[in-house]
Amino acid sequence: MKKIIILLMLTSLFVFGCKNKTEDPGIVARVNGEPVYLSQLDYKYDLMHDGSAGFVPSVSQVRSEYGQILGDIIVQELVSQELEERNIPVSDKELKEAEDEVRSDYPENAFEQILIEEYIDLNSWRSQLKYQLAMDKFFSQILRPEIKIDYKEAEEYYRTHLSDFYMQAGFKFIMIKGFSRELVTKGVEQFRKGISPEEISNNLKQVTVREIWVRNGQLPTTWEPFVQELESGKASPVITQEKEFICLILKEKKDATLLTPLQAYPAVEKVLLERKLDDKFELWLKNKLANSSIKISKELLPQKKTEPPVASENKNTKTE
Repeated sequence: MKKIIILLMLTSLFVFGCKNKTEDPGIVARVNGEPVYLSQLDYKYDLMHDGSAGFVPSVSQVRSEYGQILGDIIVQELVSQELEERNIPVSDKELKEAEDEVRSDYPENAFEQILIEEYIDLNSWRSQLKYQLAMDKFFSQILRPEIKIDYKEAEEYYRTHLSDFYMQAGFKFIMIKGFSRELVTKGVEQFRKGISPEEISNNLKQVTVREIWVRNGQLPTTWEPFVQELESGKASPVITQEKEFICLILKEKKDATLLTPLQAYPAVEKVLLERKLDDKFELWLKNKLANSSIKISKELLPQKKTEPPVASENKNTKTE
């Protein structure tokens, strides 16, 4: 999302004024009547400053950062309300599936333990996850179908950005690395037999197998004598590199080339799509703000700057 969108939104918000004095002290804003809680801002502020213990920000900096966070939340709330109005809100099932997907990356019960160690409230985390799902759904189901990319537009972008589609010459290697020459040699033998990198790492502790891409001219000097004349599919001798040993198997040697329009189209489409989505969203947000009721606590509104007194040029002027 463009920063200009957020700035536009915040500028517009300031005209709506402050909250009522009888408002719940835990509520810092209302978006079409829906409350935004201070706890939501605290949660995102803590995430922003994770690991910055000992740093004491100024009052003006805290106010500014809370204002930016509030701007993000208001945008997310407006998007969520739009989905509700269109009868396609983020469902409990979608939220659970997204949460389960995140949890699947952690061992059993480790997810909750990490939240506890990081002082992250589970309900706040779920609330933010739901907001993110709403943003994704809004862009994919509402904005994206309204956008079309004309082939002439893509062609024009390609012609004016040719340097972006120039692929430098380079090497694609399978790198087998370990802490002893013998282990690396065994790793090469197993790779030749078709054993997967994961199995090799399990069979030979402290040996890793991965694919790397190195541009021409960026080869480490210690590699150059071994790989410059290497043929595709052939392996280099085991190279000593500080306290490690590596073997490089040349997978592919690519010459410098310019992608054809057809080859470049996926990248061109991605750039143009992002631009059009941003523009579409900015227009939607302007209209949404114009027809929304948004009230913010005066404590989060920017402070008016007072003009410094102008010194008189008349040296004979006296103050009393």
